[in-house]
Order: sequence, then C-alpha cells, then structure tokens
Amino acid sequence: MRITGYRSLMLWVSFAGALALAITTIDRTTARVAGQTAAASGQPSTKNGEWPHYTADLTGSRYSPLDQINGANFSKLEIAWRFKTDNFGPFPEFKLEGTPLMVKGVLYTTAGTRRSVIALDARTGELIWSHRLPEGKRAGLSPRQLSGRGVAYWTDGRGDERILYNTTGYRLVALNAKTGQPIASFGNQGIVDLKTGAIKGADQQIDLESGEIGIHSTPTVAGNTVIVGAAFREGMTVNTHNNTKGLVRAFDVRTGKQLWRFNTIPRTGEFGNETWEENSWSYNGNTGVWTQISVDEELGLAYLPIETPTSDFYGGHRPGNNLFAETLVAVDLKTGQRKWHYQLVHHPIWNFDNCCASLLADVTINGKPRKVVAQPSKLGWLYVLDRATGEPVWPIDEKPVPQSEVPGEKTSPTQPHPTKPPAYARNYMRVPEDVIDFTPELRQQALDILKLYKYAPSPFNPPILGNANGPLLGAIGPGTATNWPGSAYDPETHTVFAQAGNVPISSRTLVEPPKGFTDIRYVSGLGGQPFREVFGPGDCCSADSGRRTRDDLPGTEGAAAKPAAPAAPAKLAAQAAQGLNVQGLSIVKPPYGVLTAVNLDRGEIVWQVPHGDTPDNIRNHPALKGLNIGKTGQPGTSGVGLMVTKAVVVMGDPQVTNPGNRPRGAMLRAYDKKTGQQVGELLMPAPQSGSPMTYSVDGRQYIVVAVSGGNYTGEYLAFALPQSETRPTGQQ
Repeated sequence: MRITGYRSLMLWVSFAGALALAITTIDRTTARVAGQTAAASGQPSTKNGEWPHYTADLTGSRYSPLDQINGANFSKLEIAWRFKTDNFGPFPEFKLEGTPLMVKGVLYTTAGTRRSVIALDARTGELIWSHRLPEGKRAGLSPRQLSGRGVAYWTDGRGDERILYNTTGYRLVALNAKTGQPIASFGNQGIVDLKTGAIKGADQQIDLESGEIGIHSTPTVAGNTVIVGAAFREGMTVNTHNNTKGLVRAFDVRTGKQLWRFNTIPRTGEFGNETWEENSWSYNGNTGVWTQISVDEELGLAYLPIETPTSDFYGGHRPGNNLFAETLVAVDLKTGQRKWHYQLVHHPIWNFDNCCASLLADVTINGKPRKVVAQPSKLGWLYVLDRATGEPVWPIDEKPVPQSEVPGEKTSPTQPHPTKPPAYARNYMRVPEDVIDFTPELRQQALDILKLYKYAPSPFNPPILGNANGPLLGAIGPGTATNWPGSAYDPETHTVFAQAGNVPISSRTLVEPPKGFTDIRYVSGLGGQPFREVFGPGDCCSADSGRRTRDDLPGTEGAAAKPAAPAAPAKLAAQAAQGLNVQGLSIVKPPYGVLTAVNLDRGEIVWQVPHGDTPDNIRNHPALKGLNIGKTGQPGTSGVGLMVTKAVVVMGDPQVTNPGNRPRGAMLRAYDKKTGQQVGELLMPAPQSGSPMTYSVDGRQYIVVAVSGGNYTGEYLAFALPQSETRPTGQQ
C-alpha cells in the first residue's frame, strides 16, 4: 500500500533486559483531516454512530441503533473499501479475528502475524498510522499468537485519546490515538509487562521470556481503569498441571499503575481455597479469563467469565469443585474484591470454558424491572442471573450426572441445569432422535457406530480411557455451542441473539502419555494408536514463531518415547480414523448451525433458524443424490460472531460453499429480528473470521467484517449502500 504525506519513525528501547524495536508509521496529513471531522470533547458512543468497544459497549451487547442499512436494502450493499493485512508481518495471516473500533471517523484494530495496531480512515480504509512491537522469542513462544481480536479506546474527553492493546508476548501498550506513538508516561515508556506478577506453583514468578501466558482478547476500558485477563495453551496435551495461574488485573489507564488483582485460583486464606482439596491450588494452573470482560459502571461491577483449570479433560490432580474455574465472578470495579460468583460447572473436565462476554440487560420479568446478566455458553445454555447479587432469575437445578471411571478422577455428583430459558442449541445427542436419517442405511450405520462409544443422555458424560483395540473408542460428549465471538443483545426488544454450533457430539477419550512427556496422569488421546500432541488454534503462527502455517507444527511429538502399540483390529482402526461420521457425513442430523432469538422478559425461545448454506460435501454426496436435503446450516457456527442493529441481525458464514446459483464464497447474512427470516445476503471471498461491527460517518452507514481462512489471507471488508441509496441513519 502506498502511503502519502509526512512519515515519522520512532525507535525506542523497552525493558526486562530485552531490546525491542517499536515502530510507528504515521500519515500526518490524513491524521489531521480525520481529527477535524469530530469534536474532541465527550465520550464516544454507539448513539453517535460510533463503535467504541469490542462489543460495541461495556454491556457486551454488540448492538447499534443505526438503521440506514435494513432488510429491504441489505442486498444492495457494495464494497466501500477493503484492507489486506498481509504486510503486517514477515508472512501473511490466515486467521484474522479482529473487530475494529470506530471513534471520530477513525477505525482502530489489529492486523497481521506481528499483531500490529493500525488506524484507518473510516470513509476510505486508507492507512493513517501503524504501530508494531517486535518481541522475538517471547512472542514466538506465546500460547496466543497472531493478530488477536482488536484494541481498546480511552479518552478524558478533553483531547487525550489513547489506544490500548495486548501484545502477542503479553504486554499492555498505550498509544496516542492520533499518532500511534507510545504514551511515555504510561508504565515504562508506554508499556506494562504483564508477565511480571504472573506465577506458577505457590508463588513462583514465571520466566519473563518463556513463561506461558498470553491473550487474544482486547483490554476492557471502564472509566479510567483498564482490565486485562490471561490465557494459556489449550489443555489437552500440556506438559504439566503446575502451569501458570490465571489472574485478572486492573491498571490506571493514565499511568499504568496496577490498581487491583483477582486470583482466579484462590490462595491460602482467600475465599474458595478449600474447593481445591489436598492443597491442589498450589500445584495447578490455568483458570484464566481469556475472553472479553463486561462492566456495569452504575453498579461498579466487572463480570469475569473464567475458564477450565489444567488440564481440560482430566482433573485427578485437582480434587474438589475448583473455584473459580468455569465460574462467572462479579468483582468490584474499584478494588477487584469478589462480590458474588456462580459456578456453571463443578470440577470441570469437559472444556466448557466460559466462552465469551457476559450480556448485561435491563428487562421486565413478571411485571417488575430486573437488572440481569445473561451468560452464553459452550453448553448452549443461557445462564440468567441477577447481576447485582448473582442469584438465578429462574431456577437452576443441581441434578445427578454420570460419574467418571477413570482412575484417580473424582467427578462432582451433580451439575447445574438451567430450567429457563431452554437450551438454544442441542447440548447432548438424543438417541435415536438426533441420529442422521437422510436414508435408512445411513441411520443404521450410525447406530452401529454408536455401539463403539460410551453414551449417556447428558452433556456431562465424562471421558473414558478409549482404545483402538476396543472395547470402546471414547465417550460421546457434546460439541461447542457458542465460542469466543459471543452473542448479541437488543436492548429495545430485550432479546438475545445467540449463534451456535448444533452438532452435539464429540469423542472424549484419555490415554496415558509417553514417559517424560508430562506429569499429568492422563491426557487427550486414544490407546492403541501413536500418541499425538494436540495444538490449539492459538499455538501458531506468529511472526517470530518460526512456523508460517499449522502444517509446520510437530505431528507426533513424544511418540518415540512410547512403545509401539498393539495393532488395532481393522474395523476399529478404520472407525477410529473416521471418527463420528458415516461415509463422511456427520452422525448427527441437521441443522448443524443455528441462530436463535431468546426473549429475556419471558425466558423463551422466540425463533430458531439454520445458519449458512448446506455444505458442499453434503449437497454433492453420492449417497444423497436425488434427495431434497434443504438448508442444513453449517458446522463451525459456534466460531462466527454477529451484531444486531435497530433493523437487522447480521452474521457471516463459517464455510465457503458453491451451491450453483452464485460464485463460490461465503455469505454475510441479514435476518429479520422478529421472525428470523433471512432478508438479505452478500458474497464474501472467504469465511467470516472476525465479528462484524457498524458505524456511520458523514451520514453513511458502514458494516466492517474480517474474512480469512483456507488459502485466503486476512482482509477487512467495508460494506455500504451506494451513495444514491443513502438516507439519514437512526443514530440518536
């Protein structure tokens, strides 16, 4: 991209004994023009046509009151500008997950394999400035790599405007929003080293270069406070249960001074410590807040959605309920003190991390106003609690659940089951009701395959020691309903719009790891087969990692240390390789991905529709030739985000398809909020990979969404109506 105007380069030295080079490139001419378009006073708001937070606002709503773009004209949208992120790193990124902010005519977001921060002209997509912080090995070892999910914005309303972001190497950086240059008075020359204070064991500081901690999510700015969580490697085949401990910290947005710290694994003397039996708090880790944090500034509470402890599927090294794992915790915004908590899953061994931002809603229940928090989940349940007290709005019953038979495991005898609203996605497979039924032959094959797995009519079916030599290959567990993008909330209609993967099936199996690989007794894997280390989506492929694509990750790390496994019977070996599929088709019948509207006044589902065109492998499958399959929705819907406006709900496809009546690509879709009917669609060159946002500048509404995946590198697309079609927007 050619950049005109005066450029300035600033070199500066960071801290912690490592030499870092932070570079900010500024187009000052463009910056001045953008700065003249809006007054520098007051706080930004969606009411002004802006999008000042990752989730639009601190309530997590992803809602904008704009309505220039509506169901009647959505399909007329055209690409107003596009911005490729290929050059923000030594090689391109294929997993762009950012959601930009828009304040005063400028878009701010992250880009590329080095997680650069960029400012773009909101009208044209032209680059105003860019900033990067090369971190070398520290970033290359990070458990959460690539460009991340965006930035945060702060202003004092009097001209001091800042952009804050988390680097790949887990540093908090404050930049001048007008120039992209670090704020020298913040931390150490613009940087707070977030690894300082992160510990493992009872109280051991992690190594500042190689210590495992990072984050994809953006900081949360509330008033003059900036809050940051933590994330780690996905805990399927990790090398120790004594990993870095989760923590949430708040800093003064002006100075970078730490204001408070909340330990997600309680220390001795802290509330909840006794739920880690046998002193296991001192030798276990994870339990971070890797997703977005919502804030109620009026109540003075921040809502922390907390993840699973080490490790994801085996908890024999951490007996007890393990607070605050898989718990929603409300803390005081000023002090970080726990005000209340609600644990969604006791002694977690299913990887049901709290997925996403809490939704803060003011609703009317039984004729009375209520302030509630609604937590979407991987389980497909919407947990609705009083947001001041944490009390369930509708009963959440503790029900008996299947118990683990894995040696050393001690599962909770009961788990919480919300009674209202109903699950917005299938969270366990009903047999035979949910079994594939395209043809009687496929159905019978599926039922035969299910005999090779341990089944229970519950989302809490625990993992087993599966073996390719039999008798069982694994336990049937659920899939993921809603993941990191989170859901949306319409404050006008009191409706949650929740997207979900609707394939409630996965194989949960554990295996004894190779000697010397880990101190965890059992990890994810299948007995009777070579051991394979499992890598999560955050383990690759940053600019400094030495790995350009996931194909560069080791495929059988640790296998040589394990004696050769006995040959599995041919039938079981083939089925183990095939997984829970029949002739390449999911063992579960459609819909595979859904969008659901849930009314929070009544706790009822208003409508539910399939999301996404039928995948090519289903539409073109020879066993289904001549059948009218209909619209199945798409697997992977759990991982695409959505937004809601005064007019429509907008969400893109997680897959590329070629149904024959349009070019091959993925669609950005608009749905009627009242009925769920699709009212418009736009072709995109690749799947949606970041959540959409919208804003208005000079009377024209735009929708911006990140796309990437397959062989398509990261790109931000901006859609708008043709100038001849524009009319005043509904901003207040």
